[in-house]
Amino acid sequence: MTTTLLLELFAGFFTAFIALWVLALNRPTAAALVPSSLEERADPAPATPIAATVRQALKAYVLREGRLANLGLLILRLAIGAMMIHHGQDKLADPQAFATNYVVPLHLPFPLVLAHVAGYSEIFGSWLLILGLLSPLGALALTGTMAVASYHHILTSGFNIYVLELVVLYLGGSLALLLVGPGRYSFDAGIVAGLLEDTGDSLAVEDVATEETPAYGLMGEGA
Repeated sequence: MTTTLLLELFAGFFTAFIALWVLALNRPTAAALVPSSLEERADPAPATPIAATVRQALKAYVLREGRLANLGLLILRLAIGAMMIHHGQDKLADPQAFATNYVVPLHLPFPLVLAHVAGYSEIFGSWLLILGLLSPLGALALTGTMAVASYHHILTSGFNIYVLELVVLYLGGSLALLLVGPGRYSFDAGIVAGLLEDTGDSLAVEDVATEETPAYGLMGEGA
């Protein structure tokens, strides 16, 4: 896989999700879906404890507060993703050599197949981190390959800091992103915000109805 082809695939990937992002921004909001009269309003469905827990977990994981914290996560995603892409490209440039030098010493089955899996995991995992799209899957892919690489280096060279340092840095960074999430500057944040907005429509209707009901009550008493 050449660098030109890699960039063309990345450009197509990025353009496709920019288009999806624009379509998502043009969806009607919850306020536009609220009926104009109380008679047309449906009874809001109460949120279950499980649904509320999932929403809170998604907000805490993806929609993190703090501009500097989100900027730091963006920088970390871009740094790890941009540097890991060429590692995957190198593996796919000569998968047989990678299988012979790195997979066979681990005594794993199907070394050539695993060499391709490692290369594609690093390329696609890097793209997912850079875009912040399905970023937990991208971070998990990089964490897995770097964990195996760390085991290989320890098995063949022992605890040699000069051999382990780069692998451990990649492993720590991808694992950190897996645990703390991609931050607000990501496609995941836009998707989650849209999902939470959709599930919050009934709550928005309930809030509006609650605010306007006293006014009708006062009018009834005055009449």
